[in-house]
Amino acid sequence: MSTRLVADGPTLGDAARSVWGKTDRKGTSPVGWLPLWRHLADSVDVAGRLWDHWLSPAVRRRIADELPGGDADGRTLAIWLAGVHDIGKATPAFAIQAYVLAERMRDHGLAFDRELIRADRRYAPHATAGHVILAQWLQEQGWVDPHPYAVVVGGHHGAPPTDESLRDVQIRPYLLGDEAWQQVQLELLTWMTERSGAGDRLAAWSGAPLSQPAQAALTGLVIMADWIASNEEFFPYTLDSTDADRLSVGWELVDLPVPWLPAGPPESVDELFAARFELPAGAAPRPVQRAVAELAATMLAPGMMIVEAAMGEGKTEAALAAVEILARRTAASGCYLALPTRATSDAMFGRMLPWLRRLPDAQVGRGDRDVRLAHGKAALNPEYDRLRATSLPSGIAEDAGGADIGVHAWLAGPKRTLLSSFVVGTIDQLLFAALRGKHLVLRHLGLAGKVVVIDEAHAYDVYMGRFLDRALEWLGAYGVPVVLLSATLPAYRRAELMDAYDNGRLGPPPPRTWRDRGKPTVDPYASLRSDLRYPLVTVSGAERSATAISCADSGRGVEVRLRRLDDELPALVELLRDQLADGGCALVVRNTVARVQETAATLRAALGPDIPVSVAHSRFMAVDRAAKDTWLRETFGPPGSANRPHRHVVVASQVAEQSLDIDFDLLVTDLAPVDLVLQRIGRLHRHLRSDRPTRLATPTCWITGADWTEEPPHPVSGSRRVYQPSMLLRSAAVLLPHLTGTPLRLPADIAPLTQSAYGSAAVGPTSWQPAMAEGEARQRDEFAAKELKADGFRLAGVAEPGVPLIGWLSGGVGNADDRAALGHVRDTDAESLEVLLLVRTPDGLVLPPWIDGGGVAVPTGSVPRWPLPRQIARCTLPLPRMMTASDVIDDVIAELERRTDVSAWQDSHWLTGELVLDLDDDGRATVAGFDLHYDQDDGLRVTRAAA
Repeated sequence: MSTRLVADGPTLGDAARSVWGKTDRKGTSPVGWLPLWRHLADSVDVAGRLWDHWLSPAVRRRIADELPGGDADGRTLAIWLAGVHDIGKATPAFAIQAYVLAERMRDHGLAFDRELIRADRRYAPHATAGHVILAQWLQEQGWVDPHPYAVVVGGHHGAPPTDESLRDVQIRPYLLGDEAWQQVQLELLTWMTERSGAGDRLAAWSGAPLSQPAQAALTGLVIMADWIASNEEFFPYTLDSTDADRLSVGWELVDLPVPWLPAGPPESVDELFAARFELPAGAAPRPVQRAVAELAATMLAPGMMIVEAAMGEGKTEAALAAVEILARRTAASGCYLALPTRATSDAMFGRMLPWLRRLPDAQVGRGDRDVRLAHGKAALNPEYDRLRATSLPSGIAEDAGGADIGVHAWLAGPKRTLLSSFVVGTIDQLLFAALRGKHLVLRHLGLAGKVVVIDEAHAYDVYMGRFLDRALEWLGAYGVPVVLLSATLPAYRRAELMDAYDNGRLGPPPPRTWRDRGKPTVDPYASLRSDLRYPLVTVSGAERSATAISCADSGRGVEVRLRRLDDELPALVELLRDQLADGGCALVVRNTVARVQETAATLRAALGPDIPVSVAHSRFMAVDRAAKDTWLRETFGPPGSANRPHRHVVVASQVAEQSLDIDFDLLVTDLAPVDLVLQRIGRLHRHLRSDRPTRLATPTCWITGADWTEEPPHPVSGSRRVYQPSMLLRSAAVLLPHLTGTPLRLPADIAPLTQSAYGSAAVGPTSWQPAMAEGEARQRDEFAAKELKADGFRLAGVAEPGVPLIGWLSGGVGNADDRAALGHVRDTDAESLEVLLLVRTPDGLVLPPWIDGGGVAVPTGSVPRWPLPRQIARCTLPLPRMMTASDVIDDVIAELERRTDVSAWQDSHWLTGELVLDLDDDGRATVAGFDLHYDQDDGLRVTRAAA
């Protein structure tokens, strides 16, 4: 390879210039390799562009505030670390991987013992070696503790080194090289330190202990710079152009979007909502929306806001208004909206896009907004799929603000889920920020510059709550504003969430010592644990405290009658036959899919064609589930938007609880925890209608799923598997007065019911207490076990400034992808397993005939031609837990692989790693001792095959 340098090449010796940094893995380079110095120069230049033109101002400020020279120091430090990140490649342990290039280096005086290095090189991966080299060099510059800075180099491959791995290198100095190698390392470090402008700043930085959030953010930035500079398309393996030319061409090719700079919002809350949302004529913001917007403008920022208001009060729009206001106040440049499920994420994505198109930028014409839908089946969302094909040209924002929207190709790559500016996804993506896994710093970097909104904050169990609390702690440490939304949040949980955020924002409270013996323990959140006002908005205080402000509701109060119903299907049949005699639409919510399907079959047989029965649950193919959700919204949605039938019954699982704007005349629900019962009641008489049947004019909810003749009532077995029996009993206890005549007032009774059900005081009749005490003791033990299990993979809390991230991810989940990581942040005793459902005919496999484009032949011996891979991926189907339990899942997978060999699909990113479930023309199959039947109306049924 020619070593001819352009005019601005480095003044390095021949040995330093001979060190190789990259080899051509694609076989497209005319020279086959790139010198280390060239890659370091590209990396430092890319880091400078990232700092200047992509990184959120909030993250720049978070780093800069810890350095004596402010923003200038922050930029210099970032580019210097990017410029020395691969110094560990200037070692025998790395060089020996390419024999010819290593021999070339030997010719320039860089000798090594080949056999010794080959035997031990595993102890010195180049990131760890770089950490040791940089730390030793900084110590020679007079630094006492260089590790909070050196760990950025040590962690640039996704996982910081451990103390043990650093010792492994230090006790084997031959892996780093002799004096000739040390001279090259010194030469490269000195050159890059001067090139980046860090030379006269090192002494000042030595007294500035970097916090762990700053270390993580810098590591994430260095990884991004390294990945971009390593891309041969952006930075080819040539030496015939100047640094400036390489950077100009490479940066133009990657074409990252500029960060959103929030403009000043309209002067009044009314003007803000009118400008950002499609409000009906004459409509004004509701009281809770007004309170949220006003508090967002005056609360401590950064800080956390918890919004508790009834279903249908417009919490989503309030949160989006708060995002805009808080982003302007904290220099955030985007948001992450976290939802409980894929379905709710898809629904929120559709609601976010119109708001985003109206969102102004402080500088008109700066560019478009980049978006991301973050869950495993995002590509199947039609709106998102269209945006994935949308280019992001620069500078076309409208005069009044707002911009076109697209998905940036590079930011949509693996491990970059949260790096786009505006992201909607499942709560898992946020929980992953508290899971010890490789490249965690990229998740943190993406979150650190955003406002985070967490919807349905009550919906996460104890296990997930442990990860949520730790994620909130880190968000607080980064200075990320957080908005939590809930209709039914227990008061104790309100206090726990605020405490977790404050642990990061302010640091954990000092531990009590012997000097504190006899002093009363002060709970700064005591008032939050007993506040029963509703609606309620709680915001962070200046110290470890919070301020809770109540506001009026929208005046849309309603009284609901609650009634008990025997858990016998004939009783349900008679109820529906009577109540729907004059027409009407009823929703029956069951706690398990099996009960949904059993109930629907019985109702169809008993009610006949005059009262149609449909089902909705999670055990449908993705394409059928999406069609089902659309049908529900269009059929039972708000007045004026629905083609509402005269008479209909929908039997649904918990999918009907969350984020579906559907309205029924009558509700029957299995007994569930009280907050979920209230969520379900939110689908009853949700909108004002003038055409409800007379006998259904009074909203009535019938509660079944329990034997009401027992003392206390005995929930059905399926419900006891899904929910803690103690929670079910406390729910029955607090609802008992309403089940015996007292109307349920919404929203007035939401807070008292929720707090009583989740409080510690005894509830219910005296005769219930022994069973309830036993259930609560068992629940405490199970919760403690779940917390211990979660902590096995949970990220540590934020340490004091100056504590390096060494060992930060040790004992974690390694390089797990999102699918594998999901099993660590959700508590389940079985793995999740999804298959691709296809139909087998005499001529081979075909797409299910009933879907759009169905009946098309599917080849298995080769990768299907586009767009067939996407159509196949839309046929994803989750298998039930009975097929994924630890004692059967291996047999299930083995038989599916035996039945249909799709190894040829591994080159398709849509289909790689997938399993196929092939059904006959009747939708049936037998797999590993299970009989399966699928149809588009009822979804998947599974029973154990007869022996």
